[in-house]
Amino acid sequence: MAHTHETPSVEESFEFTPELRKKFILGGIIGLAMVIIGAFIVNAGIWGPDGFALGHEAAHEAHGGGGEAHHSGVSLINRIVGNLWMNSMLFLGISLIGLFFISYNYVAKAGWYVSIKRVAEAFPAFMLVPAVVLMTLFLIPSTRHMIMHWTHEGIMDPASHHFDHIIASKGWWLNMPFFLVRVVLYFVVWYYLYVKIRKTSLAEDQYGGLDIYHESRKYSRWFLIFFAVTSSTAAWDLSMSVDTHFFSTMFGWYHLASWHVAGLAAIMLVVLTLKKQGYLKAVNDSTLHDLGKLMFGFSIFWTYVWFAQFFLIFYSNLPEETIYFRERFSGYGGRYWVPFLASLILNFVFPFLVLMARGSKRNYTMLRLACWAILIGHWFDFYQMLMPSIAKDQGGIGLIEWGTTMVFVCGFAYSVMTQLSKANLYAKNHPFLEESLHHDI
Repeated sequence: MAHTHETPSVEESFEFTPELRKKFILGGIIGLAMVIIGAFIVNAGIWGPDGFALGHEAAHEAHGGGGEAHHSGVSLINRIVGNLWMNSMLFLGISLIGLFFISYNYVAKAGWYVSIKRVAEAFPAFMLVPAVVLMTLFLIPSTRHMIMHWTHEGIMDPASHHFDHIIASKGWWLNMPFFLVRVVLYFVVWYYLYVKIRKTSLAEDQYGGLDIYHESRKYSRWFLIFFAVTSSTAAWDLSMSVDTHFFSTMFGWYHLASWHVAGLAAIMLVVLTLKKQGYLKAVNDSTLHDLGKLMFGFSIFWTYVWFAQFFLIFYSNLPEETIYFRERFSGYGGRYWVPFLASLILNFVFPFLVLMARGSKRNYTMLRLACWAILIGHWFDFYQMLMPSIAKDQGGIGLIEWGTTMVFVCGFAYSVMTQLSKANLYAKNHPFLEESLHHDI
């Protein structure tokens, strides 16, 4: 019988089999097919964007004679563009949180997380995909105007009949050259620091020694300093400026909280999936318990920030700010009220009840339920955050939404599995690995 303090085997490799690769590729193809079929159905008026089956005549009657315009190709493109932007923002955040998670644990000299470090380390490689999608959509003038109202010609020119003085007052920040410089800087620096941290992590496997560990901590510090600023400015640029009139001093925190808890749930779900497949045998329940506590705590933090932002805007009753919530409560025929409510229930009520007890954070079934609730809930969070301003009265939840999300999920999973297969599943020469393997709370 092994001694209780004997170090388990840390030589484990993940095999990303050809069959598994084919499944993810097939899933992406099915998702794309769903988008195409959904677009055809909506454009033909067979199924209304609000989710109710409508023929051409019924749609025309329901919208006061505007059925044809309601199902026009331009309106449909708004919905597709909105889905691409919204999913890109969500999966960009989940990818970044892998690096954020590693960095703050490095800087804190934490040991508990080291046995699951490689899972989080596999996430940031995917950030290039949403970065390319976001930049492409912004650089195409027609889609840029659908997403960002401030980019319309004459919007900041006092001599133009399109002039908007509220938007013009933000022109020092919202202008094309400065915007592009900022966004490119975000992606380049984030990815550069990820490559450095990943490189030192793999070098540590080969050579060991504290010098590489201290180098990893150095890059992690730089990332945290940069991310402390850019997590907010990126939220302003890529999410808040979609509602150009709207402004909230708490939006950066709210956006980061949503990214963070969704990323933690994704890390937990991947760890549980690997354990179910026979990998990560040395990851103990105490490590999962701590990760579950982070999920629980930051679900409460997200709710706190959400309520603080909502209450301050509701209390001040400023028209340019309260319209943000009115659009989600009752605007566009009330089509965004259910996603708004679902976001609150899945992101606060469900995790609060499921993860409160100690035992639930050690029960794999309960943890999976919480993970799926949080991930779906924050999909709804980003949906109600972005779609009312991009898709407007064309927003809905159907084949287009399911298909677009399926493409991103399969792409993200493919990227994560590829990264996991490139290195040992444990950071085997990390100085705190043994502490993590024997972590006990």
